[in-house]
Amino acid sequence: MFLKKLSLLNYKNFDEANFEFDSKINCFVGKNGIGKTNLLDAIYHLANGKSYFNPLALQNIKHTKDFFVIDGIFEKQKRTEQILCSLKKGQKKVLKRNGKVYEKFSDHIGLIPLVIISPSDSNLIVEGSDTRRKFLDSVISQLDKDYLQKLIQYQKTLAQRNALLKYFALNHTFDKETLEIYNQQLAQLAKPIFEKRKVFLENFVPIFENYYHAISNGVEKVSITYQSSLFEADLLTLLEQNYNKDKALQYTSTGIHRDDLDFLIEGYSIKKFGSQGQQKSFLIALKLAQFQFVQSQSGEKPILLFDDIFDKLDEYRVSQIIKMVNQEEFGQLFISDTHVERTESIVKSTHQSYKIFNL
Repeated sequence: MFLKKLSLLNYKNFDEANFEFDSKINCFVGKNGIGKTNLLDAIYHLANGKSYFNPLALQNIKHTKDFFVIDGIFEKQKRTEQILCSLKKGQKKVLKRNGKVYEKFSDHIGLIPLVIISPSDSNLIVEGSDTRRKFLDSVISQLDKDYLQKLIQYQKTLAQRNALLKYFALNHTFDKETLEIYNQQLAQLAKPIFEKRKVFLENFVPIFENYYHAISNGVEKVSITYQSSLFEADLLTLLEQNYNKDKALQYTSTGIHRDDLDFLIEGYSIKKFGSQGQQKSFLIALKLAQFQFVQSQSGEKPILLFDDIFDKLDEYRVSQIIKMVNQEEFGQLFISDTHVERTESIVKSTHQSYKIFNL
């Protein structure tokens, strides 16, 4: 799996741009604000139907323009796949595969396996549980269509139950029987989602720990633990126990939508006790573990995007990452960096073919 060509029209800071890529390593170098990260985001956009950095789709259209188009030619299992994503103001975003429009964007997820490592990943540590759940769900969803569909249905049903709770509060009424219908639906959907999350983490965490050990030279011990109310009881029981609380709050206070991951170093929160370098190593190990897990499950090498990750890492950690990239299990790699000399030195040391794009 690799991206051969990329064309942009009115995407973020680009008027029009065309690129032809090496099948192994491609580097975007230049000053900050020149568009290096935007190029990586365009590639991510083609794989996932949305931006990694800006969830507001209209803000990805270049200022003063009315639309954007991202067009990519991939080679997947010796077949050509053309993926096109476009958005015009006032209209819905369009995602096409080989000229055919997707009716549901979720049908596209998993076709182009991809992993991005970016400074913005620090949100996984510093932000709330929602950010960590999204990471967890995105990895599983790339490999399990049934999981993704159940998750979408759970979110829809949850929104309906929450709307009903608000209706009860506004109208000073309460209908337990109607609420119980949503309870049953949520409980039925939550169980397989919870079980799949558990199984995923049982397999994923050891891979993550091995990567962190390699990057940090085994100096510290790290771990990830899964926090869920469903370890205590099934969701139907929990929802019944929380009727009064949910009535008061006007939303559903328990369920898999409240699950979280604890990121730990030596048994303590890495958010509170990890240094900047330890946190960065933690996040890189997390994403490399995602890469290996997706590859092992799908049989394909995901495209790997490195967005300005070499800042704030010491030479040892950089060298360890490059050793890993130099191994055959890695496929196509895209790197953005502000330092041309550093980038060229790094990619030359891999002994892989490469292209450097000076922006």
